[in-house]
Amino acid sequence: MAEVLVSIGEESYTTTISYDDLEILADEPIELGGQNKGLAPSQLLLSSVGACKAITMRMYANRKKWKVDKIDIKVSSEVQKSEQQQTTFIKCNIFIEGDLDEEQKRRIYAIGEKCPVHKMLINPIVIESNLIDTMQVKNNS
Repeated sequence: MAEVLVSIGEESYTTTISYDDLEILADEPIELGGQNKGLAPSQLLLSSVGACKAITMRMYANRKKWKVDKIDIKVSSEVQKSEQQQTTFIKCNIFIEGDLDEEQKRRIYAIGEKCPVHKMLINPIVIESNLIDTMQVKNNS
């Protein structure tokens, strides 16, 4: 199970995301009232998709000992709303540089489509939120 701690204080809307001893910031742009100190949450989601695909493809290329100089992935999203639902389309334009033939590039691409974040997002997701009484937690400590 993956678990991160997300904390926001009084500064709008700078948010610290922590995992063990690692930290990154999320924020909103200045025009939305933020401080522009980090990526917006939707940008972090797109970054997760791109990073996971790139890492998965790099792992595969390394395992095969294929000469891959660079993998760039431009990730964008578009939301289409209808009366019954909202559909989000995430588009990944993948650029692979290296000494590879077309079959090798297609294989690396196919492996990228199987990265864990891609799999997570194309399957049903259930988000469960619980409000925890901090006073009760402190009293039980």
